[in-house]
Amino acid sequence: MSGHDHGHGHGGDAAAQRGKLIAVLCITAVVMVAEIVGSLLTGSLALLADAGHMFTDAAGLLIALIAASLALKPATAKRTWGYQRAEIVAAAGQAALLLGVGGFVIIEGVRRLIEPPEIGGSAMLWFGIIGLAGNAVALIILASGRHHNFNMKAAFLEVLNDALGSAAVIAAAIIISLTGWVQADAVVSLLIGALIIPRTLRLLRDTVNVLMENAPQGLDMAKVREHILALPHVIDVHDLHASLVASGTPILSAHVTVQDGCMRDGHAATILADLQRCVAEHFDVSVEHSTFQIEPAAHRDQESMH
Repeated sequence: MSGHDHGHGHGGDAAAQRGKLIAVLCITAVVMVAEIVGSLLTGSLALLADAGHMFTDAAGLLIALIAASLALKPATAKRTWGYQRAEIVAAAGQAALLLGVGGFVIIEGVRRLIEPPEIGGSAMLWFGIIGLAGNAVALIILASGRHHNFNMKAAFLEVLNDALGSAAVIAAAIIISLTGWVQADAVVSLLIGALIIPRTLRLLRDTVNVLMENAPQGLDMAKVREHILALPHVIDVHDLHASLVASGTPILSAHVTVQDGCMRDGHAATILADLQRCVAEHFDVSVEHSTFQIEPAAHRDQESMH
């Protein structure tokens, strides 16, 4: 016996996310080109690092846009969850790209700290302001949807990192213009790298947890087992599994052993309803997609897998 909630549709939300991602992608691309030009004109590594970061962000946003478009496709007999997992794969790809950029920026920043080149501080300042203005607009666009799924969270974090990077570029440009200390450019580059890596590692950890089908964060499986065993007529629970199909879509399955008489007197249907209500209402993570196999006690000796 099993219980399912088949409401998988998130078409309106996915369409809204797609529109936001298109707008932010266009803004990111424009700012990226401006910072590349600025880097060539001023010789600033900080501008080049921020442009490289934004190039990675543009690639990541393109991946996120593709994932959001795939999420609009309905489930089929072959792909029973549709393309919901695409947003997890896209976010993992973005994290991997960001990690590579962060490593490059740190290595190059250390090299330039030792051998600083000439930097044009005043021009660098204006390109930093352009970058910060573009990032501010992008953040406003993404702010309302940043908690919707991993994809939108990844996009928001990327743009936030860019905004912080642009602010650091502006600070370095002011220092260089006022003091002539060109190593400020390398210091800011290292700061940008330091901003990229920790957030990227957290995002990578979260997406890998989903791909490894670990239990959803916040769902204590020991307590789930306790609650199930506490239900009337339940003798045992085994093959208890929980994972995420995508952010916001936790699933759970289990084999539940009940007293033999429950299969004859109609208690099995009541137990199934209690199990579904238990996992949907009693925990911080509400599991609406649940599947339970109700077994009589006599069936335990016939199990081929444990």
